[in-house]
Amino acid sequence: MEFAEVVRKRKMVRNYDPDRPVPPEIVERLLRHATRAPSAGFSQGWAFLVLQTADERDRFWAATTPEEPTLGKWLENMRTAPLIIVALSNKSAYLARYAEQDKGWTDRDENRWPVPYWDIDTGMASLLMLLTAVDEGLGACFFGIPPAHTETFKAAFGVPEEFAPVGVVSVGYRRADDLRSSAKRGRRPLDEVAHFGQWNQRTSLSED
Repeated sequence: MEFAEVVRKRKMVRNYDPDRPVPPEIVERLLRHATRAPSAGFSQGWAFLVLQTADERDRFWAATTPEEPTLGKWLENMRTAPLIIVALSNKSAYLARYAEQDKGWTDRDENRWPVPYWDIDTGMASLLMLLTAVDEGLGACFFGIPPAHTETFKAAFGVPEEFAPVGVVSVGYRRADDLRSSAKRGRRPLDEVAHFGQWNQRTSLSED
């Protein structure tokens, strides 16, 4: 599949065929492609918790799901995903890397960082998994673990303290699902989001 087509076809899929597991070779490609993401200082402070068995997935949903009735339909569909990959970031890996001699900093001061690149890099790794899923003919969705359930999740799977869940990628063979209300808003046109040379300076661009 051409890259432009992969990008155009990417969407958040929330309903999967529970009877079709993701083949091991595709799981490996998802993870290998994730590790091709850029990372500041090549710190690579990410980790990926791969959940494939019914027991693993059930423990994940039990540990991370808020008790809100409004989540009923969404959760019912999302639980059909045969593969769940939790993307985690390790801030300490970045602070340690930039305290090394070749980076010139002599401490691990977090205030030196304009934004949390450990989370950004892990997010980019997750996007590569989303795009890989499309290229493999699968659907995928990126979503978060509610903050109040972070510690419960980490305890359920023995996640080390220094790792923080940035997001979760569900993967599987897509089944028909309803267009969510947010998606119905449509994409903002480029002339609203792109600024050339100076803020609010526009140029003519073709829309796909």
